[in-house]
Amino acid sequence: MSKVRVAGFSVSLDGFGAGTEQSLENPLGKRGPEIFQWFFPTKTFRAMRGQEGGSVDVDDEFARRAMENFGAFILGRNMFGPVRGPWPDESWKGWWGPNPPYHAPTFVLTHFEREPLVMEGGTTFYFVSGGIEEALSRAKQAAGDKDIKIGGGVSTVRQYLQAGLIDSLHFAVAPVVLGQGEALFAGIDMPALGFSVSEHHATERATHVVLTRK
Repeated sequence: MSKVRVAGFSVSLDGFGAGTEQSLENPLGKRGPEIFQWFFPTKTFRAMRGQEGGSVDVDDEFARRAMENFGAFILGRNMFGPVRGPWPDESWKGWWGPNPPYHAPTFVLTHFEREPLVMEGGTTFYFVSGGIEEALSRAKQAAGDKDIKIGGGVSTVRQYLQAGLIDSLHFAVAPVVLGQGEALFAGIDMPALGFSVSEHHATERATHVVLTRK
């Protein structure tokens, strides 16, 4: 049965899932890359960039699992790019170049309509202005028997969590204190939403924690 999952989501020790002041120069926000140091050295990440080598270890296993068995993705607008407000034109096509890493229908939450964007490698971006439930309905239809990944960012994950629409989450908790940024858990009672820890593994660069909803 298809599930709605968050996977490979990096978070700091103090609960921030992104840095401050996202921009073209800082896609993850200032200091944001520090919470992804478990991911960048892995074979999975390097393969996504067309590179050889990389670590094959517990971090890589979780990186691989974070991209497996997904038939559709949902992204917040900030995950797609730094453009705010109405789309000035259709020149911005995402952070990833002509061949994004999704290779499946990818639904971008936005308040402003835009025509679908067909990219290389099987990724088509669909821009959804009708809210999180419309995006999920369309993603489920596109995914078939495969899972749907809520890819982020923090605001998008929080909205789906608070709506009770997520089945499981994998967080990579980095040994980093950011002090400020986008707080993931503020005001959210995970046990009250039905979540408990079903798996955890510590590595040198992160503690991987999987929470599953009963």
